[in-house]
Amino acid sequence: MAQLGQFALALAWVVTAYSIVASLLGIRLKHDNLIASGRNAAIGTFACITTAMVCLGYLFAVSDFSIKYIAAHSNRDLPMYFKVSSIWGGQEGSLLFWGWLLTLYSALVIIQNWRKHSAMMPYVVAVLMATSFFFTSMHLFIVNPFNQTVFLQAGASPLPFVPHDGQGLNPLLQDAYMVIHPPMLYLGFVGFAVPFAFAMAAMITKQLGDTWIRTTRRWTMVAWMFLSIGILLGGKWAYHELGWGGFWAWDPVENASMMPWLIGTAFLHSVMVQEKKGMLKVWNMVLIILTFIMSVFGTLLTRSGMVQSVHAFAQSPVGGYFRAFIIVALSGALYLLFDRLPYLKSENQMESIVSRESSFMFNNLILLAACFAVFWGTMFPIISEAATGSKITVGPPFFNKVNVPIAIFLMLLTGVGPLLAWRRASTNSLKRNFLWPAVIALASGVVLYFRGVQHFYALLSIVMSVFVTATIVREFYKGASARSSGTGETFLEAVVNLTLRNTRRYGGYIVHFGFVLLFIGWSGQAFTTDAEGEMGIGDTLPIREYTLRVDKLGIEDTPNYASDKATLSLFEYGKKVANLYPEKRLYKAGQEQQPTTEVSIYSTAKNDVYVVFQGGTRDGKKAIIQVFYNPLTMWVWIGGIVLVAGTLIALLPNKKTILRRRPEAESKEERKEIEEKIS
Repeated sequence: MAQLGQFALALAWVVTAYSIVASLLGIRLKHDNLIASGRNAAIGTFACITTAMVCLGYLFAVSDFSIKYIAAHSNRDLPMYFKVSSIWGGQEGSLLFWGWLLTLYSALVIIQNWRKHSAMMPYVVAVLMATSFFFTSMHLFIVNPFNQTVFLQAGASPLPFVPHDGQGLNPLLQDAYMVIHPPMLYLGFVGFAVPFAFAMAAMITKQLGDTWIRTTRRWTMVAWMFLSIGILLGGKWAYHELGWGGFWAWDPVENASMMPWLIGTAFLHSVMVQEKKGMLKVWNMVLIILTFIMSVFGTLLTRSGMVQSVHAFAQSPVGGYFRAFIIVALSGALYLLFDRLPYLKSENQMESIVSRESSFMFNNLILLAACFAVFWGTMFPIISEAATGSKITVGPPFFNKVNVPIAIFLMLLTGVGPLLAWRRASTNSLKRNFLWPAVIALASGVVLYFRGVQHFYALLSIVMSVFVTATIVREFYKGASARSSGTGETFLEAVVNLTLRNTRRYGGYIVHFGFVLLFIGWSGQAFTTDAEGEMGIGDTLPIREYTLRVDKLGIEDTPNYASDKATLSLFEYGKKVANLYPEKRLYKAGQEQQPTTEVSIYSTAKNDVYVVFQGGTRDGKKAIIQVFYNPLTMWVWIGGIVLVAGTLIALLPNKKTILRRRPEAESKEERKEIEEKIS
């Protein structure tokens, strides 16, 4: 199977190169058959990389330790689902998975769009295959997952060597969330290659209207959704596995996924202005170029050893190649952009600062400011070392100080922007749309202040969240009420049909509400408290309204790991509410021979009780237990689910609605008025 996988990679390299040459040469010679063969070769690349992926998966399943990558990332006692996730658990396999997803996206894009956009598609294929050629070259020559395990002896040639067992998967990766977190993240990163390829094709062919944007809208949203899921699952993994009490530490690799997400979010909002008003054409090109480049940069940051991170792969030779690819891709895209500037003029101008297009522009600037702050903080150790010779690390206080005010202003625009009129908002419309949401938000702030919530940013965050929620509820209520009165539907039916009739608009509102819930959960971190103690059996540890009691201390031995484990009872106001089982594990075949933390969490809508087994005392009679009281954390995960649900709704095509006839709405004029209200 290893030989088959190796052959599949070599064939993929050849076929990818042929696809690029055939597509470009076919365009130049106006040779339809050559263009079609380039298209078919692109689909063939997917078949080749799929074969390589299947071979690697099989070799992991049968524990073939003659393969270096498998010997380094698996062992005989590793559960099968972790063997599957080991495919992307290391450098070589994760890059192969990245490349496979790229060929999958490419094949799907070709199948869906070849007949619709015959002029652009050969260029789209060429751009996607050029990116794929870079990755297949890496797979074949730099980080080949099918290289054999060898025994090195001084003064002798390397000899094939098959160890009895492998080193095992990194213990930190032996978690259910890490089975699905990397695939979601990669689906997001790779997905942005599709709108990037269409943007390049649009500039090459000078088809610079909104065709390329409409064609890639759903592809962009799918990539953004997967990246959102990946970021959330990464936070969930960190919360469960790292044992420090939080879910986001502004780690460099966390930031690597956040940067393309921020720019991609700006792009999704900005393209609406181009579709509606024919504006921001250059800006949208810049945004999609940056989104794609930042996706590749995130991959570089994770693999190059540039920064230190618990999430990063070991240092490898890929960094220089990725930097070269980024320079070439960015230079080519910017050259094309500057060359096409005369064709990218806006069809309209902004008429007022108080308008929807203006609010979207502010939204973009804020998101890019956040991205720049994250980039600067992430790269500052490298910048400072280059400038002064001393590496200075920037920690969470910097990121929080800069990004908290940005996030609050962004939340304000989330509520204001969608309700402003295009071109210019009148004073009456501002009063009508925002008076009551503002009153409700301010009233909630006053109530919370006098109930003891006096942390400035936390209070302001909650007030902004209430304001945005009120604007969203008002929009749904207004639209559903008009529809219900015009059709005879119940209010709930009207809400559902209203949403399905304009999925992009109302799905967007649901996404915004998910963001509100995330924001509320994040605000709760300002009120986190913790306690720690050495506890023997029967000892208790209070924290807020809860009390922990140690019931049992023991040792658990499994084929994969051994652990010190505590059994705790959790009491709320004196009443038992849960049993908790924190532990400290030592994996027998782990790459890192050091204990790992398995936390235990009691979660409610109000707060999480997060318990960590820090270790035992020297005499073995007591455990060192740390407990965190984390308010509102559950709302981060609920908000993420709502955000994804809203995105899925926005991806649906609009449902054509047939209004039911009502006796009191017989005339054409009345029917037209009703339709305008509910559209």
